[in-house]
Amino acid sequence: IEKFEKEAAELGKGSFKYAWVLDKLKAERERGITIDIALWKFETPRYFVTVIDAPGDRDFHQEHDHWYL
Repeated sequence: IEKFEKEAAELGKGSFKYAWVLDKLKAERERGITIDIALWKFETPRYFVTVIDAPGDRDFHQEHDHWYL
């Protein structure tokens, strides 16, 4: 995260440091939007977790926020 924090700050987008964990494309980072789908899977002693970053519309996400548990 420190690496992303530094890179984001250099471009004046310090608040994007967590988004950049999955946003790999240069255009995504420059424009602050998700263009490509990205997955990150990991597990804890109790759970299997999949983090998905996909392009979308803010209104859609607000209407269906129960999908994001």
